[in-house]
Amino acid sequence: MPRDLAFTLPALRAAYAGGLRPEAVIAEAFARLDALDDPGIFLFEARETALAEARALGAPDGRPLWGIPYAVKDNIDVADMPTTAACPDFLYRAEMDAAAVARLRALGAICLGKANLDQFATGLVGVRTPYPVPRNAIDPELVPGGSSSGSAVAVARGLVAFSLGTDTAGSGRVPAALNDIVGLKPSLGALSSAGMVPACRTLDTVSLFAHSVGEAWELFGHCAGFDPADPYSRPLPRQRLSPLPRGIAVAVPDAASLRTFGDEVQERDFRATVERLRADGASVREIDLAPFYAVADLLYAGPWVAERVAAVGARLTVSPDTLHEVTRAILAPGLKLSAVDAFKGLYRLEELRRVCAQALEGFDFLCVPTIPCFVTLDEVAADPFGPNSRLGTYTNFVNLLDMCGIAVPTGPRPDGRPGSVTVLARKGEDARAAALALRVERGAAPSLADAPVEDDIAGDEIAIAVCGAHMAGLPLNGELTSRGGRFLREARTSPAYQLFALPGGPPARPGLVRARDGQGAAIALEIWALPRVAFGDFLAGIPAPLAIGTVALEDGLAVKGFLCEPHGLAGGRDITASGGWRAAQAAAL
Repeated sequence: MPRDLAFTLPALRAAYAGGLRPEAVIAEAFARLDALDDPGIFLFEARETALAEARALGAPDGRPLWGIPYAVKDNIDVADMPTTAACPDFLYRAEMDAAAVARLRALGAICLGKANLDQFATGLVGVRTPYPVPRNAIDPELVPGGSSSGSAVAVARGLVAFSLGTDTAGSGRVPAALNDIVGLKPSLGALSSAGMVPACRTLDTVSLFAHSVGEAWELFGHCAGFDPADPYSRPLPRQRLSPLPRGIAVAVPDAASLRTFGDEVQERDFRATVERLRADGASVREIDLAPFYAVADLLYAGPWVAERVAAVGARLTVSPDTLHEVTRAILAPGLKLSAVDAFKGLYRLEELRRVCAQALEGFDFLCVPTIPCFVTLDEVAADPFGPNSRLGTYTNFVNLLDMCGIAVPTGPRPDGRPGSVTVLARKGEDARAAALALRVERGAAPSLADAPVEDDIAGDEIAIAVCGAHMAGLPLNGELTSRGGRFLREARTSPAYQLFALPGGPPARPGLVRARDGQGAAIALEIWALPRVAFGDFLAGIPAPLAIGTVALEDGLAVKGFLCEPHGLAGGRDITASGGWRAAQAAAL
């Protein structure tokens, strides 16, 4: 067993292909844990069970996670293991796997044990536990981050290939940033939360920690899916990872609303990532994050504190001494909130949601620092609340706004501490967020080479060619993306078409028509994949004289695409010589 074997999906698969046995990997994982001498990572170690499962795997059988070790946050059930949510008095032994664990087990993954957390997932520092605190994998003076502290540290320390956490206010993103790994926070309802101890039931999601964006995305694909047993599960469209088109629009905090609490290195590091996005062709513009911060304030100063009380149950009043003192102090104000307060909070949230949606109009993504600054153990010992609140600056609003996100390492800062940004997108756009995260991962050149890119049309999709305002970054592109459309590639028509700038607007639109013999040219366009279930609704919104027909491509293929009825060209201007709509618009500026 190579002691330097990286516990990543690619490395482990290669080792297994070379004959390495899973039981050797499991034994090595626990040997590494013993060598670390960090009793705070796991609350329960399944040594014998994991070894027995490894031996029982037999020969490789093609399952994608065959023999892959992972950890589970101890507010998620694993059959025959205890669940404590970091509250010893709460302990029970799970009779069955949580839905996410069951999916992983079916694919051959092996759970090494239950990982530490801020009690009842209430915190972002990782120290609100009655058990030993896990040591930060980068700097032992820093907090490990929470609430999924043990899950993140187990991955960062190379004990497991991935882990399950949860995320309500940043628990799947903050520990990722503090330990220099990837943290994927799915759209609410994309992963079943059946078998998870809730924190805020309406905001909770199972999250994923991994060593790279590509691995995190693969794991998302294995775990995601509608679960009728979970009332908060949502039947979101299947997502496939595809390259992003050029001209994507990315919102970032403006100078007045970028908060780093005096950490100038963090500010410069974030701005450097923003400049890399610009250099890569993204359209980056600044917005005021003030309304997003107002949403974040609702999480601990509004009715969602009462929702946390509901999750803990009568414990807060019947046996408060069983709770961590900081957890108890956070939850206690929730006892005073009324149903009237709850409705007032919901009304305020809806007001702010509208304002935030307007702020993001015309943008594909919001990119923010994952954390505004680093927090030390000494700072939290001196003030249990302030540093924790600071860590949630860019995470607390996300679930309330029904967004998805992925925290991604951007490489070391000048002072050696890890850089991290979070790419945020609208619900159901997890794949697009992951694609942008690949562009900024550890400052590497943008590449999808190490990720499971799915650029072929699936049976439940229709390829459609767009040549005008529906292209990426242009006014009508949202009619595709809002229906689950995904970019596939740039292309050109066969040299048999003419392009006209049509009268009317806004928005300005072109018309593509078949040319008379010898008058045509190859016209630039984009190929998108649109879910078949959304195609009819999309088609119904296409105004005359535009229509959907069959477009012949330069490579000999043919796809459905926008064409113009000949009578609609009256008053139009022939722009065929420009070679495409983008070029024609650029020439007109």
